[in-house]
Amino acid sequence: MKINKFIDHTVLSEDADEKKIDKLIAEAKEHDFASVCVNSCWTKKCAEALKDSDVNVCVVVGFPLGAMDTKSKAFETKTAIENGADEIDMVINVGWLKSGRYSDVENDIREVKKACGDKHLKVIIECCLLTDEEKIEACRLSEKAGADFVKTSTGFSKGGATVEDVALMRKTVGDRLGVKAAGGIRDGKTAIAMIEAGASRLGCSAGIKIIEETDPNAEY
Repeated sequence: MKINKFIDHTVLSEDADEKKIDKLIAEAKEHDFASVCVNSCWTKKCAEALKDSDVNVCVVVGFPLGAMDTKSKAFETKTAIENGADEIDMVINVGWLKSGRYSDVENDIREVKKACGDKHLKVIIECCLLTDEEKIEACRLSEKAGADFVKTSTGFSKGGATVEDVALMRKTVGDRLGVKAAGGIRDGKTAIAMIEAGASRLGCSAGIKIIEETDPNAEY
């Protein structure tokens, strides 16, 4: 793929107003990004604006803490899909994972995937809060539960994506799942490093800068 199709063009800040969302949509259309990634209140607006484009609408669920109950995550997912979401990025229950409640974590993901239907589910495991062993377990549970991607970070915790985490996740899931790197990807050099480590999608608000700093015709 060319670099633009790796990018989930993202605005998730709590103060994002309609002008920011309009700008996000316009930029995504212009550069034909993989998706826009937004909070669920903007789902209908983005879906309507992008319906005749090749840009998907990605919506976050259980964001950013992941600590809401499973039924609520599934309902949030179902509503987002009904409102036009093409992809869902859910946050795992990190506390359950760290408590060894693996069956609960797996069920949490599985119920969200059921609500997704045939839409892609990306599972945010929040690497900065996990040991390497926990990262591996989170990836395994995501795969068992039927997820389509694993994702490094929300970008709202104490750390974002690292090359090492992306490589570990890719090694764990092989070519069976996608790997999304997100959090702190602010320039072309970092974006390419994440792709070379195994990322198949990049979540970032610096999509325009990344396009400007990389060869738009190069294939990765």
